[in-house]
This record gives sequence, C-alpha cells and structure tokens, in this order.
Amino acid sequence: MTVDLDLLLDDLRTLVEVESPSLDLPAVEQSAAAVAALIEERLGAPAEIVGSPAGPHVHWRGEGEPRVLIVGHHDTVHPRGSLAARPFAVVDGRVTGPGVFDMKGGIVLAVHAVAALGDRSGIELLMTADEEVGSRDSRQLIEERARACGAVLVLEPAADGGAIKIGRKGTGDFEVLVHGRASHAGLEPEKGVNALVEASHQVLAITTIGRPEAGTTVTPTVAQAGTADNVVPAQARVHVDMRVTELAEAERVEAAMAALAAVDPEARVEVVGGLNRPPMEESATAELYALAQKVAQGIGVPIPVGVAVGGGSDGNLTAAIGVPTLDGLGVTGGGAHADHEFAETATMVERTRLLSALIAAIRSNPERPGLTAAEAQQH
Repeated sequence: MTVDLDLLLDDLRTLVEVESPSLDLPAVEQSAAAVAALIEERLGAPAEIVGSPAGPHVHWRGEGEPRVLIVGHHDTVHPRGSLAARPFAVVDGRVTGPGVFDMKGGIVLAVHAVAALGDRSGIELLMTADEEVGSRDSRQLIEERARACGAVLVLEPAADGGAIKIGRKGTGDFEVLVHGRASHAGLEPEKGVNALVEASHQVLAITTIGRPEAGTTVTPTVAQAGTADNVVPAQARVHVDMRVTELAEAERVEAAMAALAAVDPEARVEVVGGLNRPPMEESATAELYALAQKVAQGIGVPIPVGVAVGGGSDGNLTAAIGVPTLDGLGVTGGGAHADHEFAETATMVERTRLLSALIAAIRSNPERPGLTAAEAQQH
C-alpha cells in the first residue's frame, strides 16, 4: 500500500490550523467541519455530523456489516490563541503546533489508513468533541458503536518509543465542597467558620487515601476559597484526581471520599463525583495486541511494544463493556497537553501502514475478535 508523507503533513496542517479547545462550541464546530471535509475528500463519501451539548462528533461508516470502530477526538486542551503563539511547523523531523500529538495526528493517520484500503466495508470512524473533558456527551455513542462493531482501535498518540497502549488506569474526579460561615476577619473572626482552614484538613486527609503500591493515586489538584482578604471564607472547593488499576480500588476510594467528615463541628463537607472511566485491563487488549504484532511482522515494520499507562481515554470505555480494544495507535512524539507538543515524521508512514493492515486483518476474521461465532450472530 502507498502512503504519502507529504499528504499526511498537508492534512495535519489543515486540522491543526483549526483550533478546537474543548467546550468552545464555535471552535469545535469549525473543527468538526474540517474533519468531516477531510474524511469526504480522502474516502469519497460524506461523514455524519452528530450534535451534542459539548459540540459535534464526526461519524463515518463504510458499507456492509460493521466490523471495526476507529475512535479518536478532535477537541484539544489548547485555548484559542495557541496557534498564533505556536504555529504549525515541520522542522528537523518534528511537527509542532497545538494538537499535533494529542490527537489530530491520529485522526490523519486513521483517515489515510482507511483510504489505503480498496475495500472499506465494515469500517467506522468516530471522532468525538469532548474526550479531553471526560466524554460525558459522547460516551453513549462510543459504547453503542463499539458493541455494534465488535473491535475498537483507538488513535490516541503512542506511548514513549512508539509503544502501543495495552492497559490504562481508570480515572475519576471529585469535588469537595466545604461550607463554613463568613465573618469580618478583623472585627470578629471568632464568629466565622473558616472554610479554608477546614479545606486544609480535608486536603491532608485526602492525601492518605491513595495506595501507590497498588497503582492508586488520589491527588488534590485545584483549590478555591474566599471572597476578600478581610473576610473569613464561607466556602471552599477542592478538586481531586483519582487513578486506579482495579475497579475494587475505585470503590474503596469512592467510599473513603464519601466518608470525609468535617474537623470543625460547625463546618460541613460535601463530596460529589467518582469514577468516570473504568480501567482498561490488559485482558481486553490481549487479542488485538497479538494480532498487531503478527501484522507488523508480516508487513515488515517494527513490532510494537505494549505498555500500560496512567492516563485514561475512550479506550477505557470500550474495554469496560467487553469489546476488544487496542489503544495508542496514533503518532509517535511527546509533550501531550504542553507547549512543546510534537509529532515525529519518521514513523508516520509505517504507523499508517500498520493501522491499515490491522484493520484488514480484523475484517478478514470470520468471527469478531473476542466473540464466539454464536455471539457474533447475535449482534
């Protein structure tokens, strides 16, 4: 199969130069239109724009029975104006610009991998608008199409060294609301109930919940309190990030967070939130990872290493409902979410070829990956 690096880079430029910060609806709408236009240009058939409160998702279907779902997202963490500060550029084998690595590069690889196949039946592309903010509005659609297809390939960027992601921690978030009572900090501080002081006690308690030896981290990340420098704060908020390798740990952490109690008897603590993305366990990726290794060897590209990582993705969602999933099939590079984000040009063609061959291998299997013949007939 032929994959043109210059064309890959031209299409990547097109997507990167349409900024798409999550929840910025006008920007995400423009980005969805750009993704849909690229798909139609390269695949010769229009994509469907699926509206949602978080912005439009882009869904393309080949003809015939669905067999493999390719998942990505076109929203990014970079705010408007990032492109002016860091314009798209290709220098010394590195592509830079907001979103090149996470994950507009993956979108381009996916489209070109499908374009390289003469037969595009059974293939679906789904590029969502809200992955970076938890996939709350796209989750139902992702799970629905994953069940229908029976196999999922996630085009999130590769891990270090080009590794495929065969395991991911489950992710969750909490908000701890501390209710106190305001008073004048100079005239009568004793009449107040200091929510900031109480929040400090809660932060210290939260830091003891994690179990790093089990892969569980519970990390206070953002705190807000107070209204003025001469007022005892009546309210404080603390945001907490949770990462777990097992569902049992998520349940333990949720219970511990729910049990948080105020140290000051006049204060009140309220906790909301919990697990968002379940862990992507390696058992859910084993079959497709073995197939990817076999395919790589067959087409003469480096056999990818498989690693487990701490970050979550939509692969967590599809793996958790029992659909065979493989993640991290996008571009190699680094600096996700950072100003120095970059993608490497040297591996773009080989990773596109690997993805294309993997899609073909999944489709050629008369039974769906991970399903018996009887189960496949039920779908």
